[in-house]
Amino acid sequence: MTRLSKQWIQHNQVGVYAIAVLFAIWVGLGLPSAGSLLELVINPVLAVLLYVTFLEIPFVRIRRAFRNRRFMAAALGMNFVIVPVVVFGLTRFLPQEPVILVGAFMVLLTPCIDYVITFTDLADGDAEQITAATPALMLVQLLLLPMYLWLFMGQQVAEFIEAGPFIEAFVVIIALPLTLAWATELWADRSERGEQWQDTMEWFPVPMMGITLFVVIASQLPRVQDSIEQIAAVVPVYVAFLVIMPLLGRLAAGLLGMDVGESRALVFTSVTRNSLVILPLALALPSEYALAPAVVVTQTLVELTGMVVLTRVVPGWLLPDAPSSIPSNT
Repeated sequence: MTRLSKQWIQHNQVGVYAIAVLFAIWVGLGLPSAGSLLELVINPVLAVLLYVTFLEIPFVRIRRAFRNRRFMAAALGMNFVIVPVVVFGLTRFLPQEPVILVGAFMVLLTPCIDYVITFTDLADGDAEQITAATPALMLVQLLLLPMYLWLFMGQQVAEFIEAGPFIEAFVVIIALPLTLAWATELWADRSERGEQWQDTMEWFPVPMMGITLFVVIASQLPRVQDSIEQIAAVVPVYVAFLVIMPLLGRLAAGLLGMDVGESRALVFTSVTRNSLVILPLALALPSEYALAPAVVVTQTLVELTGMVVLTRVVPGWLLPDAPSSIPSNT
């Protein structure tokens, strides 16, 4: 019965997220004063989300996935070579206002390191590969984001991006949860109590994702309601990104001769963005960029809607289970 309940939560997680988003909208619009309090718990909530997410993937398989240099190179190449080209082209259609552009660049140039694991797993992709790539993706975006902002927007904006908030995000949101998840798995291997704890934690990924969405959206929505027209301008660009990147990810997977699981993983790491983790960095921008966090949060809403579609389209049409679906160079 317990296992059945956990499976029910997994299969109905999109509905859980939808309820969380609707509740967040109600709180954000009805109780805007709560936003400043909710902002304080964004990083702790993200850390818990990552902890329970990492616990879903056995670390013995993560170590094995680290040895897959082809996938690691493909994930890095798609996210830090192909994506910047696509993003630069798409943002030419945005109003050339720094406050809009900086938010769009910050979120679109940074690959997701949290719920990409869940959505890859929902599409029967190789979630272990994504989990193994997470530290590298986070570190590389830490190093390259200021460079890309300087390249696309000029030195003045790039100087605002300080390493401190990003390093703090990496330690608190990635390194600490990953270490705790590894320690929990060792504890579970040696102790019945540890095994019970790990089993209990299996309930939490979906509820924690719902809580995270609620906290992020409810805290940031008051920023958006007075600037709806400006924010709306980024939505078509975000939608176009959701359409273009899965196609390019599928093409790259085919050229590299990847199997179906790896190919789906490459598609999802190419399309999902780091909106939740990048938000603390956007909040640290100067006051003249106060709208940038709202631009980031808007991407979260667009992307989650797109994931409802992609978790069905990717395994059902773009990368079906048929062995002939991925062309090979060999």
